[in-house]
Amino acid sequence: GRMAGLYPAAGSAYTYVGRGLNPHLGFVAGWAMFLDYLVIPIVSVVYGALSMQRVVDALAPQWSHNFVAAFHLPLSEQRAVFVLCVVLFTAIVTFLNLRGIQWTAHANHILTAAMFLVIGIFAVQATRFLWQHQGWAGLFSTEPFYNPRTFNLRAIGTATSLAALTYIGFDGITTLAEDVKEPKRTVPLAIVLTCVVIGFCATLEVYLGQRAWPDYTTFKDLDTAFFDVCELVGGKFLFHSMALILAVACLGSALTGQVGAARILFGMGRDNALPRFFARLDRRSNPVLNLSLIGILVLAGALLLNYEKAATLINFGAFLAFLGVNAAVIREFFFRPPQSHERNWLFDLVSPALGFLFCLVIWLSLPNPAKIVGGIWCAVGIAYTAIKTRGFRTQPVMIDLSGT
Repeated sequence: GRMAGLYPAAGSAYTYVGRGLNPHLGFVAGWAMFLDYLVIPIVSVVYGALSMQRVVDALAPQWSHNFVAAFHLPLSEQRAVFVLCVVLFTAIVTFLNLRGIQWTAHANHILTAAMFLVIGIFAVQATRFLWQHQGWAGLFSTEPFYNPRTFNLRAIGTATSLAALTYIGFDGITTLAEDVKEPKRTVPLAIVLTCVVIGFCATLEVYLGQRAWPDYTTFKDLDTAFFDVCELVGGKFLFHSMALILAVACLGSALTGQVGAARILFGMGRDNALPRFFARLDRRSNPVLNLSLIGILVLAGALLLNYEKAATLINFGAFLAFLGVNAAVIREFFFRPPQSHERNWLFDLVSPALGFLFCLVIWLSLPNPAKIVGGIWCAVGIAYTAIKTRGFRTQPVMIDLSGT
């Protein structure tokens, strides 16, 4: 938020790192964030398919058996339905994007209102369920925060690195810095309020869910465990409502995510950072080649990666960029403060340093597969920019994320 006030026209973490530290480091941050834009549609398709799979199993429990038997598929019933849902999700998303049908802000508003409504219903139903079965002891407990039987610092670090996905995207508020009054004050405030609201809602859901269903080892599927909790406290209506709304939300996220990744490829092709054929548009001004390529990558990724692995890949790029932004804040405000700025040890050094260390701990807590794949991705980006800049002797081409 403070960097948005300093560079109101920039609006992206990679630009803050590029201006606050070094242009080449900025490119690496942008390259890491580009990985996020590639993986976000994969995560959306995977979870959307999981949601629809649970709905199919609930509404037509014999359908998966008949489907596998009819086509003699060498897959388990659960896997077969999941693969079918992934293919359908990817095909629908790619088709709609190729047709130029956009996920509008109005659709986002409707979906957000519907999700808040369902979350509110869940909170009421879960509270009623706990009161009826356990009384005050069920509603108020420290066990969701600290359970001596299962407490493990390493497990908390790994879980935090996954749970952080809940907050990813709040930094997009900085892209509005040029459009608001007093960005130095309003942008940081908006970011903090967004994180507070997200944190409150997520904590409330997880707290009530843990109290209603304490033993996580008995869930049918950990990735969709929340649906089981919804069914326990609110019956089939809440189960289906939550599953369908999350499936639609994943559809919208996949639509915008695929377009975002395709636009980045278009921008890099237009700026000669990639071959020029990535800059081709059809008569509807859609980057058809890029959308098709992203669709193929999403389909392959959704079939190869589970939800947890894909989610941790997103966090790899995001937290690497956050590390750079915190370092840039220290350099820009503490070591070379603007003329009108009075150096403040707490806000210019201590606070961003703590943020840097916190992000570093979470980043290091990511599972090894995410760090290996992310490390290879960053190595490719560093090698690429070294070649394009003749050994880092010229300015790198910046990756344009502003239009996504």
